Amino acid sequence: MASPVSKATRVHLLRHGQVEGFEEKRYNGQADTPLTALGRRQSAGFAGRFQYLRLAGIYSSDLYRCRFAADQIALFQQVRPIYLASLRELCAGDWEGVPWAVLQREAAVRWQARLEDIVHVAPPGGESFMDLARRIRPVLEQIISSHRGDEIVIVSHGGVNRLILLDALGAPLENLFRLEQDYACHNIIDYYADGRTSVSLLNGR
Repeated sequence: MASPVSKATRVHLLRHGQVEGFEEKRYNGQADTPLTALGRRQSAGFAGRFQYLRLAGIYSSDLYRCRFAADQIALFQQVRPIYLASLRELCAGDWEGVPWAVLQREAAVRWQARLEDIVHVAPPGGESFMDLARRIRPVLEQIISSHRGDEIVIVSHGGVNRLILLDALGAPLENLFRLEQDYACHNIIDYYADGRTSVSLLNGR
């Protein structure tokens, strides 16, 4: 009889490398923000980290800052990356690219409302965190169901990763910002056939 461990799908959940404009807090959202030179080096470093693993799948947001890391990992693998628009970061709508300091000054009412209800209040023209959950959960379920017992990589964004991790931990979505997701961080989640999950690495480097 197979052990419960053998039924797990291991997901290496990665965040893209450092992006241009990182010095000033802003929502990059679904804008195709370029990587810095450091961000490209961080992403290239993933290739060596996974070169001795035989990955059954490499999935990535279709935005360049994630695709670059997926492409580097694929150099040592026998699978091609699959780029999915559905794995993109939360859409910040009219707030994309705008510094937080400007939003706090010029959109103070909506900014405060969102702070008080991060799950349901969306930026103008954008997605709420609940909207993001409705988009990401079916995609993740489909990926895992396609790779029962396999080891795979998913390269995505800070907000997306936090959502996936909160669900894996069984934590409320309101705890979004209690989880750190640094640039080029590495998380490991095991998904078992009976529905159990186990997080064995969080925000690793």
